[in-house]
Amino acid sequence: MNQLTQPKKMNNPEIMALFETWNRAVQTGNPKSVTDLYEADAVLLPTISNKVRHNHDEIEDYFIQFLENAPKGEINESNIQALGEIIIHSGIYTFSFKDDSEVQARFSFVYQWNGEDWKIIEHHSSQMPEQLNTEI
Repeated sequence: MNQLTQPKKMNNPEIMALFETWNRAVQTGNPKSVTDLYEADAVLLPTISNKVRHNHDEIEDYFIQFLENAPKGEINESNIQALGEIIIHSGIYTFSFKDDSEVQARFSFVYQWNGEDWKIIEHHSSQMPEQLNTEI
């Protein structure tokens, strides 16, 4: 019988590595590889779709389309809060695509320790409404 463990205290580089794991999965082009990083009942508010995704089937459906243009993410600003079994990682990232287009978006990843691993339980990504570095 597999005993569940408590999460170790995560430092910022280890939390940033969670994003890099996700980004590498995105770059494989395999929607299932990306979806496997989410809990079964995770919520995804995606960057380039108006439809909220509520489970693996819906999340995988989104990534089928999103991955077609070979996205690669880069974090421009990062904010991290580690709260025991919950980690919140938010900021700004830019995706570049094989067609040489880019999209800059705000993001929030919420991770939860499930006794074995950190899984994404909520992911919000919305395209920036204004150019970055524009002051209001």
